[in-house]
Amino acid sequence: MRSSKFLRDLEARGLVADVTGREELEAHLGQGSRVVYCGFDPTADSLHIGSLLPLLALRRFQLADHRPIVLIGGGTGLIGDPSGKTGERPLNPADQVEAWAGRLKRQVARFLDFEAGAGGARLLDNFTWLSRLDVIAFLRDVGKEFPVGAMLARESVRSRLGRAEVGLSYTEFSYQILQAYDFLELWRAEGCTLQIGGADQWGNITAGIELIRRKTGGTAFGLTLPLVTRSDGGKFGKTEAGTVWLDAAKTSAYEMYQFWLNTADADVDRFLKYFTFLSLDEIADLSEATARAPEKRAAQRVLAREATRLIHGEGGLREAEAITEALFTGDVAALTEEQLAQAFREVPTTRFASQAGLTLMDVLLRTGLAASRRAGRELLANGAIVVNGRRVTDPAAAVSPDVALHGRYLVLRKGKRTYHLVTIGNEVGAGGE
Repeated sequence: MRSSKFLRDLEARGLVADVTGREELEAHLGQGSRVVYCGFDPTADSLHIGSLLPLLALRRFQLADHRPIVLIGGGTGLIGDPSGKTGERPLNPADQVEAWAGRLKRQVARFLDFEAGAGGARLLDNFTWLSRLDVIAFLRDVGKEFPVGAMLARESVRSRLGRAEVGLSYTEFSYQILQAYDFLELWRAEGCTLQIGGADQWGNITAGIELIRRKTGGTAFGLTLPLVTRSDGGKFGKTEAGTVWLDAAKTSAYEMYQFWLNTADADVDRFLKYFTFLSLDEIADLSEATARAPEKRAAQRVLAREATRLIHGEGGLREAEAITEALFTGDVAALTEEQLAQAFREVPTTRFASQAGLTLMDVLLRTGLAASRRAGRELLANGAIVVNGRRVTDPAAAVSPDVALHGRYLVLRKGKRTYHLVTIGNEVGAGGE
């Protein structure tokens, strides 16, 4: 895509919440390769799905021949950004923030090309320069450029000062100065002229632009991405199991696939524009197909494939689709032990130390799938119990290693949707106890 059309494509996808000097920025991007950055503070040991939008935005810039910088906030992460927060952040230990920063650096590598020579992405950590600052010199040289009235007027500050029971410490109040200084440092050292971020970062971004103007007379730009919401009012990136993480150890490829597959019809067109690199024409065709036959969920299936591939790669996508197919057909016996662990990580699990003398009725009672022997017999007689993909009707059926998957797993299904995992043996199986 030619750079002169790039900003218009972002707008067509709904990816621009606000922008400084729109026409000037469009011309700036069209005149050659530019350097753009986005910051990610290490507030946990993994990025979550909310970080995907800016990561993919950086990738879009790189595909349009601009050079992205991922800035890990090893320094600002020690302070805490008040934006979007209703209370003071806990101050995490320095060694923990350092460890989290290291994990985030490894995590972002799959989204950008860091090997593309002069156009390759850069991965930096603001702890490198923030940790070297002299407080007196910083206050004299940088602090004097920040009028307190303007700082107090920022939404992230006003919203907290208006709640006396919460308030705002000077530590978090100073965050906007540090982020502005980051932009100045990158402008000087890397030739970075554009910062992007979430809509809640507008005040911090414009503070950096103003600092660059005051200190150097130079021009810089800012662009914010929309806050991702769901049409039903629910919070994007949250499921019944909790936050959707980009780390496969915290949210498996299968869970990621299911998250996107369950997107509501009202959201899928927007999410395809946000989270995939399909053309707008392809997305329009998918939306029309879904409108004609919503039960086929064509758009959701493409969204799940594209997003899971971006986050977990081709291997992760194959795993997710294999698990999904096995559960749809009931052929859970085809799943590997690792796939079982992914599929049933959030499913209730009961462990039996031994299968000796164990019957299916014992299992139904112990797992709570049947409230009584009478209820168990009725469930079995009605064909409502499926074990490892096979319908079972005999309450006295023995549970033995040759019945269990991989010698120790029973996947029980009651009706169409209620699953329970049983592990046999002394080790805790997939999903825990």
